[in-house]
Amino acid sequence: MNTGEVHWIALVIFVGLFLFVTVLGFMAARWKAGDLKRLDEWALGGQRFGILITWFLVGGDLYTAYTIIAVPALVYSFGAYGFFAVPYAIIIYPFVFAVMPRFSTVCRQGGHLTAADFVQARFGHSALAVAVAITGLLATMPYLGLQLVGIQVVLEGLGLGKGEFPRITAFIFLALYTYKSGLRAPAMIAFVKDILIYITVIAAVLVIPVELGGYGPVFEAAAKTFEARGGPSGLLLKPGQMLPFASVALGSALALFMYPHSVTGVLSSSSARTIRWNAILLPAYTVLLGLVALLGYMAIADNVKVADANEVIPALFLNIFPEWFVGFSFSAIAIGALVPSAIMSIGAAKLFTRNLWKPFVRRQISPAEETNVAKIASLVVKLGALLFIIFLPIQYAIDFQLLGGIWILQTFPAVVLGLYRVSLRGRPLFIGWAVGMISGTWFFLLAGLKPVLPIVGVGGIYSAIIALALNLVISLGGSILGVAAPEDGREQRA
Repeated sequence: MNTGEVHWIALVIFVGLFLFVTVLGFMAARWKAGDLKRLDEWALGGQRFGILITWFLVGGDLYTAYTIIAVPALVYSFGAYGFFAVPYAIIIYPFVFAVMPRFSTVCRQGGHLTAADFVQARFGHSALAVAVAITGLLATMPYLGLQLVGIQVVLEGLGLGKGEFPRITAFIFLALYTYKSGLRAPAMIAFVKDILIYITVIAAVLVIPVELGGYGPVFEAAAKTFEARGGPSGLLLKPGQMLPFASVALGSALALFMYPHSVTGVLSSSSARTIRWNAILLPAYTVLLGLVALLGYMAIADNVKVADANEVIPALFLNIFPEWFVGFSFSAIAIGALVPSAIMSIGAAKLFTRNLWKPFVRRQISPAEETNVAKIASLVVKLGALLFIIFLPIQYAIDFQLLGGIWILQTFPAVVLGLYRVSLRGRPLFIGWAVGMISGTWFFLLAGLKPVLPIVGVGGIYSAIIALALNLVISLGGSILGVAAPEDGREQRA
């Protein structure tokens, strides 16, 4: 991708739309007015978002700029294996429909603003609650950093080079309006973001195949390219890819709603009914995701050559579309990074404030002080993500984000099984979490910083699944055997 030439028309449109959503972010403080000195108002929008707002917010939260960049890049590089994101997005919504309304109701009744709040109340085990909070913070940092990768790639496509100034500028805008408006900012911007993304993707899947002679030639070109490359890439999964494909899809689906930003989206909704309706309506995004994935094949058919697969979509758009639409589509991708970035930083800030700062630093903190600490924490989280991307090569950032998925899945037994009358105890859950974290990290290192652990005869399996299995054996087995601390007798039923 040629980054030496500045595409001025595209850049002007990009900057104009970026500034427009920034103004919206600042104006959002007045939308659905509430006392922003209270954490539930600043971080959860007063828990009053209805079906439509929640649909845009959660959709903007889960379908990010990096989705639009990374999924086609994976398809471009490996073919069918890159489509694991589609079944994973299908698997998740029955889970959301069945589980998350209950989670929302229990948290609302108990006044819980984070998953760790719920775990503390459910099991009365401080170490387990801290473990859930720290895991959420660790898993969020590289995930948030990768949103900045999405911004970086489109800025390079516009010809602004690889300097840090554009990323730092975007970070400053994001930090300021999130600090002022809280969750209302990404909720309002999500409307604009989704409209831009839908227009961009629909235009791409209609226009680009016409330019390339139709979908038939696109698939033929991709098949010939994969055949010439050899190795694991192809239009169909190889036998050794099937278990890795299925396990990554399943593990990613189970992990998705354990992330702090997903929990934030769920807890901001007005009722359990709102969440159920969103579980029904959100699969519309999955259709969009499947169309986005096809862009990887189109890039092959257009003979796009890039040094980094993440540059595939910007290069494809620059080849096919006029500059004004390039500016429009690149702004959609960048704005698609701002929405989840804001929610991720807010979710992480809530965890830090409620489950680390309040219990260990200032127990008698006032609501206004609690909100101020969360605001400052959200700035620190964003700064950490920025430094993560600046000083760590992008490839390693991607690998560590996948490690974050392995980590966050280890909170599943405490958060999800804790919602039901399963005989679980805090101490075995904590030990199971620790074993899952250690084993999952070790498997990741053993596989050469890759999420799939190679296994002879079956190809491999997502390390998160193995670690979760060990976690569950210890958590359930230890609880059944009565291995529990004396204070576990005070545990509460959800």
